[in-house]
Amino acid sequence: MLMYEAIRDFAKQFEFEPKIENEKKLKKFKKFVVAGMGGSHLAADLLKAWRPELDLYVHKNYGLPPVSDEDLKDSLIIVSSYSGNTEEAISVYDAALKDNLALAAVSSGGKLLDLAQKNSVPYIRMPDIGIQPRAALGLSIKAILKLLCDEKGLAEAKNLATMLRPMDLEKDGQRLASALKGKVPIIYSSTTNSGLAYNWKIAFNETGKIPAFYNVFPELNHNEMISFDAAGGAQSLSRNFHFLILKDSSDHSRILKRMEVLERL
Repeated sequence: MLMYEAIRDFAKQFEFEPKIENEKKLKKFKKFVVAGMGGSHLAADLLKAWRPELDLYVHKNYGLPPVSDEDLKDSLIIVSSYSGNTEEAISVYDAALKDNLALAAVSSGGKLLDLAQKNSVPYIRMPDIGIQPRAALGLSIKAILKLLCDEKGLAEAKNLATMLRPMDLEKDGQRLASALKGKVPIIYSSTTNSGLAYNWKIAFNETGKIPAFYNVFPELNHNEMISFDAAGGAQSLSRNFHFLILKDSSDHSRILKRMEVLERL
């Protein structure tokens, strides 16, 4: 499927009704680890922004995350890989299984689902609709919410199937693409919305095939901002950057003020 079609049909992903196989082996937890790479952990990043009270650790590496053994034993480790063949995710699965930790899998197929079926591990099979993992965000969000046993969140997410109208934003997207032509996007957001900024970066890298970078307020004001010296020695290095500031009315008032001042600078 072309990326254009994936964007056009994105809202339909929230109609997905995830089903947990081997559900009887799944207990309720208050702590969670979501392990995945690239687009497969974006859902967890966004859930952390949406529900900051969730005790959820996003792990983007091999093996078990660097948390205490006690916390691992109290957590459900959700291994997410849209393809089911991501080697880092498989290594997390193997390590968690070896240590007899609570484990669940989310995938559209591949080795990960084969292992879950073989080991009778709870899993959710996402539909394989021929899209890139980063484009399967709606499917991943609903699958992870199901494993979190968050029925309220699932109901809210389902509403996005009718609330989201991607094609209404096509002209805005075209204008932004024109402004970015020949530029390197630098995406800034609040720390709370870092998952969104990272999502934009991934889209530019993997879909647009261009370099892109992101950072968060207020930290960037204490270091990165100083490097863009438009009047000094860094001018020639900085001229090809285009800054995108993702503003959120629910951000801290001082963060919004910092965004306004930085934009003027």
